Amino acid sequence: MDQFEFIRRFCEKPQGFAWLLGAGASRQANLPTATDVIDDLKRRYYCSEENQLLTTKDLQNDAVRARVDAFMEARGFPARWAPDEYTAHFEKIFGEDRERQRAYLSKMLSEKRVSLAIGNRVLGALLSNGTTRVVFTTNFDTVVEKSVAEVAGKSLSAYHLEGSAKANDALNNEEFPLYVKLHGDFRYESIKNLAADLKAQNDELSRCLVNAANRFGFVVAGYSGRDDSIMSLLASALESNNPYPHGIYWLGMKGSAAPAPVSAFLEAARKKGITAEYIETETFDTIMLRIWRALDDRPEDLDKKVRKAKAASVSIPLPDYKGAKPLLRYNALPVVSLPDQCNAIEFRKPMTWERFNDLMRESENDIVATLDGGTVWCWGAEEDAREVFGTDIQKIEPASIPTDWRQQGRLHVQRFLEDAIAKAFERTRPVLSRRRGSSTYLIVERNAVDAAAFQTVFEQTGKTTGLIPGLSVPPSDRGDGTEKVFWSEAVKIDLAVADGRNWLLLTPDVWITPLFAREHATEWLSKRRADRQNAKHDALVSAWAGVLMEEAEPGAEVAVTAYDGENSPANPKFVFTNRTGFSWRRR
Repeated sequence: MDQFEFIRRFCEKPQGFAWLLGAGASRQANLPTATDVIDDLKRRYYCSEENQLLTTKDLQNDAVRARVDAFMEARGFPARWAPDEYTAHFEKIFGEDRERQRAYLSKMLSEKRVSLAIGNRVLGALLSNGTTRVVFTTNFDTVVEKSVAEVAGKSLSAYHLEGSAKANDALNNEEFPLYVKLHGDFRYESIKNLAADLKAQNDELSRCLVNAANRFGFVVAGYSGRDDSIMSLLASALESNNPYPHGIYWLGMKGSAAPAPVSAFLEAARKKGITAEYIETETFDTIMLRIWRALDDRPEDLDKKVRKAKAASVSIPLPDYKGAKPLLRYNALPVVSLPDQCNAIEFRKPMTWERFNDLMRESENDIVATLDGGTVWCWGAEEDAREVFGTDIQKIEPASIPTDWRQQGRLHVQRFLEDAIAKAFERTRPVLSRRRGSSTYLIVERNAVDAAAFQTVFEQTGKTTGLIPGLSVPPSDRGDGTEKVFWSEAVKIDLAVADGRNWLLLTPDVWITPLFAREHATEWLSKRRADRQNAKHDALVSAWAGVLMEEAEPGAEVAVTAYDGENSPANPKFVFTNRTGFSWRRR
């Protein structure tokens, strides 16, 4: 069954379905999946044992990831994708120490990291207006609670291992919305994360899910079926009196087959006469937005919170066209407003550029910073800034950003603004920010699966990421062996001023990984970009503008911030208009 048929069936009776969410439903909210957590545990263990410094982004390099995997397997850890990979890493690294588990998960799933995507906001709206009544999840995070709070200003309490006895009563008494965390909540005493924990589910929460399976159809999203305890629980519901009366719809990654445990479960359900379908989708965001658009009754107040882009009235006076040349469309989005404040960090001794660059390189920081004189200008949490720049800080206070950043000697201010814009888009869009020389790029993440977001780019370029066939280069960090060369579609962003206004220039390009291999890929790049002229270049500019502006209606104003939360001297806000600039040459 395709996703559009599923959407029609769901929207006919949305209150007839319960949801089961896995980590994939929180991925676009900037939270890690199980695979991300495993990779982070491997990185930390490898670095501590081998006295190495690797960042999370380093593991996107296949050669680095293979080296780390080989090291871990040699130390007795399971191979990548092994059924017990997740639990084995927790057991070997944390043992029985649940306090260390909680501390680790608290950092990985921190509220500071959560940045709600549109799919999360849709679910929050469905729960808050009663369209969706029941949600189960294997996640520990607070994304669903935060979604309801942001969209509707309401609180949502989760039933978890600490209060499991009440969950079934709440379902029987129709105390909706009902939200159940099957594996617990890392903020409380009990969590299920080790193999011994996951052999069986909590009895009360299990009864609640089976009870729900006798009253609702189920939609499963962002969940791979790797947890035997959950799959056994879903299968046990098939033996109940009225299992899944409205069917089971399992949402999976487009272009990939259903995992073996999922296929077996769906086949067992079909033998019971239950409608059981595997639905290929691009992302959780994509399917949720399509569901929201297909619903007939969308409260206006919720719709505004779900779709944040605000349409603006546009009146553009056009010159007399008689005898004029055709309209020229620019690759520039109008900048409605730039931030006018940041935090200024003063030191006991003035900071130097050499020291500044060393500190920024050595730390895994989440700040955007530049050096102005001997003072550091910075965006990001104060504690993060103090972690980077250490004990030499004398004071941190708000400071004004000059508006004449084009003046000679102010190039660092322009880069400061461009880096923050890139971070804002990286936080809210499925792109990665990169710098090459003095230029800032946004690139398609090679390991991300978000075909829908880049559909218009795909229509112009075909694939958006890949491996350059037949090309390998000596690795940059050691002399033996070779390293594969990858590419990703990208767009270069530049701030500019024209006609007394600020503009964001978009220049489509192709990014090469590793960066030093670009000089070896010139012939391939020339062939890749050979036909990107006039109409195709224009279409690519439109495609990237759509990605960054989330396909807002023409003339809409779109605001982004570099960090979650309200605009402040620590959190810059940028507002753009999604209609590109143009001109008409007079005769």
